[in-house]
Amino acid sequence: MTKRIAESELILNPDGSVYHLKLRPENIANTIITVGDQARVSQVTRYFDTIDFSTQKREFKTETGSYKGKRITVISTGIGPDNIDIVFNELDALVNIDLETRTAKEEQTPLDFIRIGTSGSIQQDIPVDSFVISEYGLGLDGMIYSYHCDHILEKDIDEAFIKHVTWNDRKAKPYVVKCSPKLRDQLKSNKTFLGCTATADGFYGPQGRILRLPIQDNRLNNKMDDFNYQGIRITNFEMETAAIYGMSKLLGHNALSMNAIIANRANGNFSKAPRLVVEKLIRYTLNKLVA
Repeated sequence: MTKRIAESELILNPDGSVYHLKLRPENIANTIITVGDQARVSQVTRYFDTIDFSTQKREFKTETGSYKGKRITVISTGIGPDNIDIVFNELDALVNIDLETRTAKEEQTPLDFIRIGTSGSIQQDIPVDSFVISEYGLGLDGMIYSYHCDHILEKDIDEAFIKHVTWNDRKAKPYVVKCSPKLRDQLKSNKTFLGCTATADGFYGPQGRILRLPIQDNRLNNKMDDFNYQGIRITNFEMETAAIYGMSKLLGHNALSMNAIIANRANGNFSKAPRLVVEKLIRYTLNKLVA
């Protein structure tokens, strides 16, 4: 007999919606675009033919509608791996847990997740205003180790990374997860770079930025620039991708991260029109999803 999930573990609102996202199963599509910024939700759905549902609770804004005949949900996750843990567990619960009986469904439903986000390149040859598809996510945050996850990790890559950068063992152990090959092949083109995206648990020190505080390893970014494992190199830094890949793979879903490069850390450049770059990536992604 399937175990019942206690009220304290899966919290529902009085209307039966999941606690943080304020969503019921009928409110979401099987294709879900995630964005960090809640303002970017409408930046995506402004291209939709119709919007049939909209809600917001805290930083989690959701809109579901149709683009060229395809039903798509767009949801803001906020910043960081901790929010990814909330969003992906609750979205999975909407399709794979019977919320009335509080039991896992025998037949699981896979979802397609596509992240559209901004990022900074750490390679000189990946310029601002370009697009990077994250073939791998390198997590520096440690969140995924809260789960039984060894079976989804690319251990050869993360062990090579740890050795190459002389990783400090007082920090969370890095992990590497691969994207969905299905979504990668659907969305890649000669307009995109493929790479390994590093996911940090902060914006300043964890990404090597120094303002007033000294950081543990001020050469870490340089060592990351030079990392190469069988042609896999670290292309860019952000704060969600590896956690998205980890949670998606553990839960049986597909995920791909699309990155608008608005800064080049190696060259010290920043895009002169970052909003335009994001707009171009949104249109590119939507049209690839319905092609």
